Amino acid sequence: MYDSYTNVGYYMKNNGKIVVSGTTTVGLVCMDGVILGSDRRATSGFFVAHPHVKKIYKLDNHIAATIAGVVADAQNIMGIASANIKLYKYIHNRPISVKAAANLISNILLSSRVYPYVVQLLVGGYDSSGPHLFALDPYGTVTEEKYTATGSGSPMAISILEDSFKKGMPVKDSVEIVARAISSAMKRDPASGGGYDIIIITRDGMREISSEELAVYKSV
Repeated sequence: MYDSYTNVGYYMKNNGKIVVSGTTTVGLVCMDGVILGSDRRATSGFFVAHPHVKKIYKLDNHIAATIAGVVADAQNIMGIASANIKLYKYIHNRPISVKAAANLISNILLSSRVYPYVVQLLVGGYDSSGPHLFALDPYGTVTEEKYTATGSGSPMAISILEDSFKKGMPVKDSVEIVARAISSAMKRDPASGGGYDIIIITRDGMREISSEELAVYKSV
């Protein structure tokens, strides 16, 4: 079993397979953007290490990522990825595409496949080709998704997404679905809780809202 005192999730080996557990993160592509969300509870096994942590990282003005796994591994990857994404923009005088950012992180994970980073990531953003969402496993596998969830709360979250997702939904309707998916997981998964954070990425930029602010956002 892999875990740490400050992890945002943990992995355990089950019949030779690595299984992610301990958090809930959600990603969804809508008509005019990408929405990423996560709960806030940091756990170590059944111990709640911290009730309120950030599990969504801003990699650039148009790209963000969610993390599930050992927090030290995730922070290391996010630091490397963020620096290289900013370096790309400096060298080429244009922002990196979301797919290229996901491939960059994939290469970091792939290079450590003998001693893999214990993480599962969602990378989402909006570039010149529109909104995109990618899921990455600990070995660097990249898949593009319209919606997905990771962590121990993912079975509950994905059921909400599968039932409610429709192509062409606007951001406002999509935010409500992401919020319901995370809330459903927090009610049923003891490793998820503490409220949630949501990031909305559109052509106009990035906006972060919390579960406490969502009621105000919905009324706008």
